[in-house]
Amino acid sequence: MAGSTNLIDGRTGKWEVVLGLEVHAQVVSNAKLFSGAATAFGAEPNTQVSYVDAAFPGMLPVINRRCVEQAVRTGLGLKARINLRSVFDRKNYFYPDLPPGYQISQYKQPIVGKGTITLDLADGATRSVGITRLHLEQDAGKSLHDQSPGETYVDLNRAGVALMEIVSEPDLRSAEEAAAYLRKLRSILRYLGSCDGNMEEGSMRCDVNLSVRRAGSTELGTRCEIKNVNSVRFVMQAIEYEARRQVEVIEDGGKVVQETRLFDSGRGVTRSMRSKEEAHDYRYFPDPDLLPLELDPAWVEEIRRTLPELPDEKKARFERDYKLNAYDAGVLVAERESAEFFEAIAKGRDAKIAANWVMGEYFGYLNKHGLDLPKAPVDATRLGGLIDLIADGTLSGRMAKEVFEEMWRTGAPAAAIVEAKGLQQVTDTGAIEAEIDAVLGSAADKVAEYRAGKDKLFGFFVGQVMKRTQGKASPAVVNELLKKKLQG
Repeated sequence: MAGSTNLIDGRTGKWEVVLGLEVHAQVVSNAKLFSGAATAFGAEPNTQVSYVDAAFPGMLPVINRRCVEQAVRTGLGLKARINLRSVFDRKNYFYPDLPPGYQISQYKQPIVGKGTITLDLADGATRSVGITRLHLEQDAGKSLHDQSPGETYVDLNRAGVALMEIVSEPDLRSAEEAAAYLRKLRSILRYLGSCDGNMEEGSMRCDVNLSVRRAGSTELGTRCEIKNVNSVRFVMQAIEYEARRQVEVIEDGGKVVQETRLFDSGRGVTRSMRSKEEAHDYRYFPDPDLLPLELDPAWVEEIRRTLPELPDEKKARFERDYKLNAYDAGVLVAERESAEFFEAIAKGRDAKIAANWVMGEYFGYLNKHGLDLPKAPVDATRLGGLIDLIADGTLSGRMAKEVFEEMWRTGAPAAAIVEAKGLQQVTDTGAIEAEIDAVLGSAADKVAEYRAGKDKLFGFFVGQVMKRTQGKASPAVVNELLKKKLQG
């Protein structure tokens, strides 16, 4: 991708990528969409399958109210229109992991209509991406090709699990924008509690619809769909490769064929899977076993009242109330847990110092040790206690980092570590002045150079004083006293 314009340089000119994403988000629910079977990840194959999921004759689907509530909740979180009447259809196709020979989905009348997501881009800009629709559907089972050299096994544990398919408008123009979209959508879903967003476990998967057109053109090119990409990094790689492939096909005099492709993450390439189906290929028709889904407006409003403060609103509040810049606020609100953690520390303290510690030292240790916030050995109360010791002059910034390392290792509070190790910052002006006099007395030549205009030597004097005090002298006091002494 070339520059901020998001254009590709081809042999015959510049090209624009046009992207739309279809995200399949598994609904957080203890039971499947139309049966009471469990949905926990990692169970033994075929141990979470009801007669409905296995399509035994005469078994009828019964809608799971919790899944409907989660879809409505998500639609409201996406600022989308909630359709009070929606219809479940049968999408007909044959595949071994789809026992009935059809998937119960929604087509022309989905539960959620148009909405919007605001992207936070790397350069600090924001832009809106349209949501076309959100509909509910069943997941299929899983074909296992690595259990036997000559046979395919089928695990139906996922069959019937509720999915929300969230379809974007073709508003995205680069791999970076697609990544920003997925991260923001995942953040919203996790705030709402409607999907855990775990792409590694398959509870959030992405299909990429991609076409290219010459820069300045308004006509859409022929699109290809890249199915079931399961990480943000792979989505970006797939887009980069497929966009370049399509440009080369056209520039070589060929035509892009509308098809479904797979992303080979090992080789970093997309490859053809099958010709792209159209809606009529699936012979959609209303499921005769399910009545149209009709929602009570009062119930929808009740769900709206339970929505949490979402990332965009929380970011705006952090900028307003805590005087954070847009970048810092964006990082802190990306996950609900980290936003709550920051707020617990920032209340009643210098919010900028709190943000720097959370985003710097604290997140750094989480990443280094591969931990999530709930499993970290230092909680918000203890980190707040450390920041209090910096604020009251007990610890310098460097000493605080040493104490934090010990807190992380032992789980002990900062004050206890400071007392046990005698790490209190020296603020006694008399003691510090004596050390300064010793440093200046032993470096008379450098004092003369400083007074002759070599200002950079000031840092040398500070370093020597800190060395003599084993880093315990208050840097602020050292700086103030040194300036007075050197002016004499």
